[in-house]
Amino acid sequence: MAQPLHANASSSMVLSSASCTLVFVVFLCILGLYTLQNHSTTTTTSTQNHQNYQKDFLHFQEIFLTSSSNYTISSYLRELTQHPHIAGTQSSLETVEYVHKHFKDLNFETHTVNFEALLSYPVHSSLSLHFSNGTSKELSLTELGQLGKVVVPFHAYSPSGKTMAKMVFVNYGRIEDYNKLIDLGVNVSGCVVITRRGEVLSRAGIVERAAENGAVALLMYTEGGDGKTTRFNDGVERGTVMKGLGDPLSPGWGGIEGGEKLGVKDNQVMKRFPKIPSMPISVENAEMILEGLEGPKVPDEWKVTLKSKVGRVGPGPTLVNFTHQEEKKEATIHNVFAVIKGWEEPDRYVLLGNHRDAWTYGAVDPNSGTAALLDIARRYALLMRYGWVPRRTIILCSWDAEEFGMVGSTEWVEQNLVNLGSKAVTYLNVDCAVQGPGFFARATPQLDNLIIDVTKKIKDPDSEDMEVYQTWFARNSGIDIQRLGGVDSDYASFLQHAGVPSIDLYYGKDFPVYHTAFDSFDWMTTYGDPLFRRHVTVSGIWGLLALHLADDLILPFDYSAYATKLQDYAKTLENLLGSDLDLRPITSAIQEFTIAAKEVVSEAKELREQITSDDLLIMKRRSLNDKLMLAERGFLDPEGLQGREWFKHLVYGPPEDDESKLVIFPGIADAISRATRMPKEQEGKSAIQHEIWKVARAFRRAATALKGELF
Repeated sequence: MAQPLHANASSSMVLSSASCTLVFVVFLCILGLYTLQNHSTTTTTSTQNHQNYQKDFLHFQEIFLTSSSNYTISSYLRELTQHPHIAGTQSSLETVEYVHKHFKDLNFETHTVNFEALLSYPVHSSLSLHFSNGTSKELSLTELGQLGKVVVPFHAYSPSGKTMAKMVFVNYGRIEDYNKLIDLGVNVSGCVVITRRGEVLSRAGIVERAAENGAVALLMYTEGGDGKTTRFNDGVERGTVMKGLGDPLSPGWGGIEGGEKLGVKDNQVMKRFPKIPSMPISVENAEMILEGLEGPKVPDEWKVTLKSKVGRVGPGPTLVNFTHQEEKKEATIHNVFAVIKGWEEPDRYVLLGNHRDAWTYGAVDPNSGTAALLDIARRYALLMRYGWVPRRTIILCSWDAEEFGMVGSTEWVEQNLVNLGSKAVTYLNVDCAVQGPGFFARATPQLDNLIIDVTKKIKDPDSEDMEVYQTWFARNSGIDIQRLGGVDSDYASFLQHAGVPSIDLYYGKDFPVYHTAFDSFDWMTTYGDPLFRRHVTVSGIWGLLALHLADDLILPFDYSAYATKLQDYAKTLENLLGSDLDLRPITSAIQEFTIAAKEVVSEAKELREQITSDDLLIMKRRSLNDKLMLAERGFLDPEGLQGREWFKHLVYGPPEDDESKLVIFPGIADAISRATRMPKEQEGKSAIQHEIWKVARAFRRAATALKGELF
């Protein structure tokens, strides 16, 4: 029998437990009500913060766009173009100090980063004609009124040489041009060839073709038009003839002071330089030479457009006495940076870049872009005084020695490859901001829609009451955004070596004083942009693109547009190769990339619609932005292109053969060119098929990056 005491104790314990349970339930209810109320308050606050952020962002955009100044940009350009400033010289150092002081005066975190690079300068050049009647004529190699003011016209990295030989006109210096001369019975071996600059071959490619055909030296001129504003006939186009990018003594790594350098005679270095000497000449000198040629008639299809009636291709009988002496020497080059640290994602970088060095005065190339960059800096500083700080870090980059082969930007990218590969959001390049009328853009496709959206917000400088988008669309009967497969400006290292999504912007397709002594402030105020409205427009588009990329909660990348482009490229490849090769690896990989792109577009749409801002949502946005940022890296091949390992992008990059019919998929383009030289057809097909598989693997890597998961 149980004892009563025990029974009473048990009842007491049961009562106590029930009371505790009731108290605990009441506590949970109160806590729940408090949490719900607090969550409601947090949600309301987050919503308000989001709305305030959106309002502030629009407000800062408006301040940026309305704070432009034609006068300020023109004053920057005037100061930058007071003197010629070829890289590695004292006058170039003055522009370094000017840009650095500008950034510093705006209270930006400012850096100057130096590299040592092998540059090339002329020592002596001469050119004389020796006629069959025993007379001779010395040709002037300087531009009218410019003797002693600017560096004499020359081709950087052209080897020294001296020869006296007959001349042969080779049109644009393409393979088909040399084949035509063979058909005419003309042998250029042992001759000095004269060629006109075209849009197909690079300077280095033109000289290389001449050497392959046995020429001993080369003269190059840039063709004239009406002799007024289209081309200045006594101007001479300078430029580099080195192959590849960056300092030739530090291929693949940054040429820091005291770092490893290859010898000038190293085979890896020597293959970057031409085998024969060359020099640029004026149209006037070209006419004098061409008028003295005999031999077969110029083919009708070459369409010589000189003012004089040139009818023969040579050789001779006039002899040319050609002398060129150059000096290669290591020089210190200076990149200047201004940094605006981001408040939420300081380790994510939006980079705006322009090179500062010029062959002569550089009013168009490149300092129209430098002036625009300095104006963007001024406007960003104004925004900061109003309280703006970017979400992500913005870096303004002023490059040196671009004209010698994108040297400054390439050395910096090589030195910072790991950080850029993991942290760079995008690179926005402007070289010649204003060359003439009409807006042009080049970009990786995921940035197309952003460019379109921004150009709808900027007034056109040449058409009243119209936006840039409207005139751009009307001029091309649609929007025409070009791609970045060339190596003609500083975007090349960022995209083709580091895989950073990139944009290149400019006004005007061509300008007559390119790389001549007449690329001056006077030319800009007379012909290029007298009122500096186009400069204002470029800086507005450039700066607003960066604001979106730095401040948008979700990066404004659209990989569906990229997928569409890849599908178009696959069709181009199919039309070129026919049924000889299996393109199913590429088409299958593109399908996988397209699916991943659609999924990430949906994810971005969903996250943009969520207006609250808790820690989980911040993490989700960060994760998505990383996928959007890193997907472009998937198109890189770690081993690089065969024989050109520095170039790693398998979609955009220069083909080895300038005359390649394929301007995308550089690895495949190279394999196609090499296949024509292989003795066995099957070996060539196998090599092309291997490159097709490499591209397919790159597409799958990019798709995997967009998915952001291992399984």
